[in-house]
Amino acid sequence: MTTYSSSRFGISAGLNACALAAALLAGCGGGGGGTAADAATASLETPPTAASAPVSIAAAPSAPASEAVAGVSALATDTVARTAAVTAAFCSAGDFGSFKRPFSPDSPWNSRPVSPVLGSATIPTAQYTPSVASGAWSTAAFEGTAGDPPMVITGSTSQGIWDPDSEIYRPSVTIAHWPAATTPATGTDGHAEVVDTTSGVVHSFWGLKQVNGAWVARQYAWTPLAGRGMGDPSHYYQGARAAGVSTLGGLIRIGEDVDGDTMYRHALAMSLDATGLSAAPTYRFPATSADSNAATTNSGQIPMGSLMMLPPSFDAQALATPELRKVAETLKAYGAYVVDRNTGTPFVIYVEIGADFKLHRNGWSNATANDLNLMRAAMRPVSSAAGWIDGNGNASSTVTSTALNLLSMRGAWWRTKGTVSGDFDTWRQALVFPATTTQIEQANATGRAMNPVTWATPAVGDTFRLDVGATGGASFRMVIADKASGATVYDSGYLSDGQSTTLVWPNVATYKVTTWARSGVDNVESTVRPTLVKTGGPAGSVCAG
Repeated sequence: MTTYSSSRFGISAGLNACALAAALLAGCGGGGGGTAADAATASLETPPTAASAPVSIAAAPSAPASEAVAGVSALATDTVARTAAVTAAFCSAGDFGSFKRPFSPDSPWNSRPVSPVLGSATIPTAQYTPSVASGAWSTAAFEGTAGDPPMVITGSTSQGIWDPDSEIYRPSVTIAHWPAATTPATGTDGHAEVVDTTSGVVHSFWGLKQVNGAWVARQYAWTPLAGRGMGDPSHYYQGARAAGVSTLGGLIRIGEDVDGDTMYRHALAMSLDATGLSAAPTYRFPATSADSNAATTNSGQIPMGSLMMLPPSFDAQALATPELRKVAETLKAYGAYVVDRNTGTPFVIYVEIGADFKLHRNGWSNATANDLNLMRAAMRPVSSAAGWIDGNGNASSTVTSTALNLLSMRGAWWRTKGTVSGDFDTWRQALVFPATTTQIEQANATGRAMNPVTWATPAVGDTFRLDVGATGGASFRMVIADKASGATVYDSGYLSDGQSTTLVWPNVATYKVTTWARSGVDNVESTVRPTLVKTGGPAGSVCAG
């Protein structure tokens, strides 16, 4: 049997890194239209007063973007100047946020629903039998420690390496600690996760391979090791799965398969065939993305990001093998998040490459195949739950909280003052200005400061809190205009470090958000990172105790 699972890097609102090369379309199913690189370049040629309202960028870049934003540089190699989200302390209770147990206790990956209500949608049959497997289309995690040297990874094409958070191609990315054992999956997707436990960052690669002794990749993304393990509206693409998540999320890890437990103590990661995935909506919370062609290719009922579960009545112990019984018990307690699309298989649940997990240990087993089909027919998406229990066994209101930051400082930026530009640093999630004694002012009216994640779209009358974190005297301003009339309906004015304000989302049918940033003038590096979070609900947490 051949099971084929490919990751499409369909960025929310239409960005898709599988469109990097036409030769990949057969494996990725990516589409192509306009390009983000073209959009970034165009924005630099248009002053903020004339920039368009927030729009969906049609596809991944088809031209190099490393020079599209003035002054873009390679990612920094130091691990000292990281944001709190990146350097969050490991969670001592249960060793969460560690290499063996990634993400926070109240991450959706580490939490389970209480009395879940299951919907009616089912996973249809497809060309092949369902699978729980490692192999060429899965991934493996490699731990980077302080003793490991840095490594430069360049782009595998002349365009560079695609950075979906910054929405540009970079000439290279430097990883501070690169384990010598790093080995990408052999499939075309070339997945690998480098888990730097020194800086607390999970580095995700797509299309990683060695060419003439040098490392190259098609795409790079990252997520905090001690974070949610899912994207958020500001940092909406955090890995190498179509849902915008790391391939580490939900993976059946090496050692877990033989730990003697009756289930895996986390949700699993699952892909579906296009016949099972929904075209409208293409994704739901907690996913922040779907395949770029999902709306035209998918024909099923299950959106990306759905939590699939077996009902309590399902008799897991009647299954033929202990391996499958353990998976089934997990699907009854934690479920599996739909994070990717495959070709021809009803569902695939991912096992880490190198794990001693085999469903068909003595050759093909019809009994196991029948059991997998029983599971397929019985699984349903979770539509609601009475509550959630986090990884520490505590009731949690933050697992499904959407009170997450909406603002990003990604470009493209139009410089209105000064002679040099500040750059977006994805690892700091901040706009970074060089040392200067002459103020730099920049504006972004492209709409990319607020990525249109569907479940986070502001509604008229919602109340938000705008907080500004800044260093070196930098400051931030946000302006909302009525798209139809062009009239300003909200202006925060410039806010400095530690300042905040609240706003009620204005009553306009369509809007345009323009973000502004100013550097300090004390001849030191200055940075600015705002957050815009809806009030009145539990805040999403990182490594809750």
